[in-house]
Amino acid sequence: MSRDRSMSNAPGAAEDPTASFTAADRAAVEPIAALVAVMVVGLALGLYAGALDDAAPDRSRQTAETTLDRAERATAVGGIVDPGRLRKVEVPGTATAVELEADGERWLVASGPDAPGPPGIRSPEAVAVSERRVTVRVAPGRNVRGTLRAVVWR
Repeated sequence: MSRDRSMSNAPGAAEDPTASFTAADRAAVEPIAALVAVMVVGLALGLYAGALDDAAPDRSRQTAETTLDRAERATAVGGIVDPGRLRKVEVPGTATAVELEADGERWLVASGPDAPGPPGIRSPEAVAVSERRVTVRVAPGRNVRGTLRAVVWR
């Protein structure tokens, strides 16, 4: 039994359940709900960007580590740091200071007038510091433990 589609619009004819919807029949989102959804997505992206920035490595810490490695290579002979060789430390273009402390003495080499000052003067938020324990030659045949420190201005 086949039914003619042209007769479906006739009065008293049953409606076709597969009839197409017009644009006015489509569902719509309330404006307030749409604004809330956009704000939630924006907030989520902002939080994600902040977390991603916090997870990024601290480049100034890497610079301090690199400077410390250079300073140790320049000052050490046979694994023992010689304070007299501190002036041979070549510091890259950043404002940097290399400190050596051992046996109650302190030696300092700075890259210029903008270099970070001694620990009591410098601001912890403004510098990256990297340090390691080394053996220091304080006199012929006399070695003590000391600290080699690189301080880089951020």
